[in-house]
Order: sequence, then structure tokens, then C-alpha cells
Amino acid sequence: MESEWLRAGSIVVQQQALKDFAQAMANFFGGTHRRPTWRKRGQGEGFRIVAVKAGDVRRLSGNVGAVKVPKVGWVRFRWSRAVPDGVKSYRITRDRAGRWHVAFAAIPDPIPVPGTGEAVGVDRGVAVSAALSTGEMLNAPGLRDPEKVRLLRLLRKLARAKRGSNRRGKVKRAIAKLKARETDRRKDWVEKTSTDLARRFDVIAVEDLKIRNMTTSAKGTIEARGRNVRQKAGRNRLIMAAAWGQLVQRLEHKAPERVAKVNPAFTSQRCSACGIVDAKSRESQADFRCRSCGYACNADVNAARNIKLAAGHAVSAREGPRVAGPVHREPQRDLLLVG
Repeated sequence: MESEWLRAGSIVVQQQALKDFAQAMANFFGGTHRRPTWRKRGQGEGFRIVAVKAGDVRRLSGNVGAVKVPKVGWVRFRWSRAVPDGVKSYRITRDRAGRWHVAFAAIPDPIPVPGTGEAVGVDRGVAVSAALSTGEMLNAPGLRDPEKVRLLRLLRKLARAKRGSNRRGKVKRAIAKLKARETDRRKDWVEKTSTDLARRFDVIAVEDLKIRNMTTSAKGTIEARGRNVRQKAGRNRLIMAAAWGQLVQRLEHKAPERVAKVNPAFTSQRCSACGIVDAKSRESQADFRCRSCGYACNADVNAARNIKLAAGHAVSAREGPRVAGPVHREPQRDLLLVG
């Protein structure tokens, strides 16, 4: 064989890498995903194993399991949750912090509908990650103040380190560990928040935000430079740290057909009590006081209540919540013209 290093690896891993690439290209030409990019060292490292048999995964103790990896043998892992029956594939990955993970492919059952008939509006923001129409305000956790100071110190040290040196590699690993800690906390918050909302409410209303467009860079080009680039970059980081997209994605996974997306226009300027739209009613980032009826409320909670009301109007005008079945429909223009 011309390339001996290929023979040393598993043929299953190599075949799945080619299939993954073919699927990525098909998704790109289908218009659902971006063009696949080149692999980068330290990012997205991992491989997928298919045709897993029942005896390839076993539990050794209460919190330790083992999985059989081709050309490697039995590899132990922390048994953090039960492995579903009938698993046919799994993926082993390595993150930037140097941690190895094994994820078994399985589609979990959605969370049952509580059947209370309750709906909730969720306003996503920067100061408050998620404000609910019930008055609750939730914030995605991040790094603590001492951790932020340490991260800043490490970033300065990284800027002074020579490229390719052992010192630079050590600093990069320390930064990756802090970033991984922040990411883990954010994911944990998303999972717990989405599960709680899916268990408590029949319908969950959110704004139909175009997050990708909202977080585009403001650098511009050499000929036409952007304005307020640093401010825009800082806001982009805050939006990503608030996990707007992750929260809605997990809600759609856990509560399918129960997430209503409404038009975000004027939700922060409309009074949830009288319905008057007035930009001056929002006195500050946190305060809303209607100049027409005098209603006062937290600005984010007021927006969440408007989102809930908008979802209720949309549901009533069309077909009602999926869990309850059709109620009303809009008049169809073509049917009105028949006569």
C-alpha cells in the first residue's frame, strides 16, 4: 500500500469522513448550509463510528462505561447519562481544552405537553438573556469576575508569546480551558431553561430574529470601511453569549410544533396594556412607562407580554395551537372570489 498511515487507521472512520463530506456538499448546494471549510488544528477534531453492535457498549460501574473503538480496543468513559437501547453509531470528539467526548446518536422523545393551556412569551436580550411574560428574568451564566481577570491576563500573555513556542501553546491551552468552562455553563443553562419552559407551558412564543444578520461584522471593505466596528463587535459577542439561537433550537427539539415565532416589529415599543406604540415610552433599557395609559413595567417583561399577545392573535387567526387542534382559519381569497 502506498500510504501506510491509511492502513493503520480504521476503514470505518475513513469511509464516514468521505460520507460526511459528501453530505456537507449536498447541504451546501441545497441551500441549507454554508460551504464546508478546511479542518483546523484543534477545532472539530473527531471521528464517527457506525454499525455499532449491542455488545460494543457496556457499563462497568455506576459512573464508568466502556465503548469498543475499532483499531483501538475498549475505551473507558464517564457514564454521565443512560445510553439508549438500539444505538447504531457514536462520535468521538476532542475540544480545544483537550477533553475527549463520546456522543451516541439517538433522537430523544419530546417533552409531553402539560395540557394546562398556558402560553408564555420570551423576549431575548443582551442585558437580560430571557425575560418571560410571567415576570421572570433569566440570565445565561458566563465567567465570574476573577475568571475574567485571569482571561484578560492570559490574552495579554498570549500576545507577547512567540509563535510556535511551548510557552504559547501552554497559554493557549489555559485560555481554551476557561472558554470551555464558559461554554459548558451556557449549554447547561440552555438545557435547563428549555426543559423548564417545555414542561410548564403549552405554547412558547419567541421573536423571529435573524440572528445571523444581526451578528454580521461591521468591518466593511478597504474602500468602504465600516463605522463603530468595535462597538458592533462587542454587541455581537454579547448576543452570542446570551445564547439566543441555542435556546430556541433546543425549545424546538423538546417542544416540537409548540414554539410560535412572531414578528419582532414594535414589541419593545408597544404597551402590553393598551396597545399604543410609542418609542418614547421606553424610558431606558430596563424601564417602560406608557405615556397614554400610565402602565409601568420592566421593559423586557413588557416586550415578552407583547410577544405572547402577538402569538395569541396569530394562533387565533389561523389554526390554534397544534396541541389543541384547529380552531379558526383566515378567509381564503380564492374561495371568496368563487361565485
